[in-house]
Formats: sequence, C-alpha cells, structure tokens
Amino acid sequence: MKTITPRISTRGYYDLLTGKTIKTNSYYLYPKKSFESLSTSKEITIMIHGLRNDNAGAIAKVHLAKTRLRKLGYSHPVIGFSYDSNTTGAHLIKHAKRSLRVGQIIAKKNGKNLGKFIEDFKKINPDIKIRLMGHSLGSQVILSTMEYLSKKKTNDCIIESVYLFGASITEDVPSSKKYKKILDNIINKKMVNHFAPSDDVLKWADDKKFVKGPLGLHGVTGNPGKKYQQKLVKPKNHRFASYSVVLNSFP
Repeated sequence: MKTITPRISTRGYYDLLTGKTIKTNSYYLYPKKSFESLSTSKEITIMIHGLRNDNAGAIAKVHLAKTRLRKLGYSHPVIGFSYDSNTTGAHLIKHAKRSLRVGQIIAKKNGKNLGKFIEDFKKINPDIKIRLMGHSLGSQVILSTMEYLSKKKTNDCIIESVYLFGASITEDVPSSKKYKKILDNIINKKMVNHFAPSDDVLKWADDKKFVKGPLGLHGVTGNPGKKYQQKLVKPKNHRFASYSVVLNSFP
C-alpha cells in the first residue's frame, strides 16, 4: 500500500510565468486528517524544496529528508511544504534568469503562507517544536517566513531550528542589521547553514550574477547573529539527494 506524504501546499496559488498571485487563501493540507494526528506530536520537521520541483519532486525531497533523519536517530514526523517552484522555462538555459526571478518572487510570497500555517499549528499545540529544512530556493521561503512571523512579538522563538542546504539567499543576510535581529528573535535554538564551495549550480549562478554571493557557496560574510552556525560540506552536486547524504547530525 502506498504511503501518503503529509504536506502543506500552495500549488496553483501563483502564476508560473509571472509570479502573479492567483489564489489568496493561505494554504491547504493534504491529507487533512493526517494533520489532526500530527498536531499532537512533540515536534515536526518541515522540508521545503528548491526550484524546478513539481508536486512529485516536492514529495521526493520529503522522502529523502525523512530517510536521512531516521538514520540519524530522529523519530518525529517529517512533512513537506509544496509550492509553485516549477516556473515556466526553468529547465532551459535561455530562460534561466527569468525563471529564477519568478521563482524568487513566488518563494518570497510563500513566506506568508508557511508563516500562517506555523501560527495556526502553534495555536492547536503551543508546545510543539517546529524545525525547518530548506534546499536552494527553499532558503528564500524560510527567510520570508521568518520575516512574516517577526511582525508579531508573540511569535518570538516560534521556530525551534532551521537547516539550510545549498542556500540561494545572499551571503550577507545572516549578518545584515535587519535579518540578524529577525533570526535571533524568531529562532529558538539555531540556524545551521550547510555550505559547499564545490556546489556547481551555485557557482554558475554566482558567475552569471543571477545570485550575487549565495550563502550556500562560501558561507556568511560579516558578523552573523548568535544563533547562526555553518558547516562546510562536500556534496557531489547541488541536488538535495547529495546534500542529504553529507548531513551527519540532526537536530
């Protein structure tokens, strides 16, 4: 019997060519009944995928994360956040810049969607620990989520911890005046950035100036907040499958 992967989804909420908002409701849960039992858990980890992932790709990333975390002794539920990252033309070099730009727009908008879910879920179970894992463009979703949550003082320390892999946000973010404060206020324990100078996709994006100084390539610049940590890793390539293999501790 096929197991269903619980996920928070905003698929179909944003236009894949322009990033324009199509639907204004916050998110939907699939399957909804799964979240009734998840709400009684001590903690959950949410996996947020990167660019060029359709719904099947999003599910695959959750399976990779869950398999690795189980090997590391983590027994709590691992679920997914599935969003419109399979932007039009993302697989074609000639459309790469436009597709990434649209993906970034959509990722930023999804911060509100994921943030709303976290707020709602915490109302049901105030003591639950929520951990976030983000690969590549998923780092932008997480950053925008924290930015959304930071607007309310009651959301201080609402996210237990954050783990980034091949992050495409810029290397100055954790040390910037704006985001240093947000990270320290919203995260309870730590943010761990797994960076790889060997990451071929991030090197290409940096060389082409599509992303100027990705955090996942050389790590942070400047003086980050006290909850920021980083680990040098050596994945075979940019794929999350490669990053999951080199993850050696969790949480």
